[in-house]
Amino acid sequence: MFSFGKLREAIARLIDCTRMPDAFSHLRGRKYIDLVTFRKSGVPVHTPVWFADENGKLYIFSRAHAGKMKRIRNNPRVEIAPSTIRGRALGPYVAATARVAADQNAARQAIRGKYWLARIPWLWSKDNVYVELSPA
Repeated sequence: MFSFGKLREAIARLIDCTRMPDAFSHLRGRKYIDLVTFRKSGVPVHTPVWFADENGKLYIFSRAHAGKMKRIRNNPRVEIAPSTIRGRALGPYVAATARVAADQNAARQAIRGKYWLARIPWLWSKDNVYVELSPA
């Protein structure tokens, strides 16, 4: 059901630029980021992903058994940059630290608030895990 309160909150979230940390300010208004994770050998792996910001943190999601999650568990150091849907970087890369989000529900709501496709339940796996990115 439509709610003006939720619409007001969404607009306030879009207008309020103070929530995103300065290190991530170049991501404002972008739809995708290029997430760079590192293999054990140090080789970088680029992956374009959706992201949302909430309470000064960035959130992404992935399947729990995906390669990027394996790499994040082995090495939480990542780099992120605004990108196109295909992963072409549109700005500078910034170092960040990734970890599984403590509040999975808040991260899920942040992603769903930004991307309407994330609200369609049968498109997404039930073993999704939400990852919190903090400035390094």
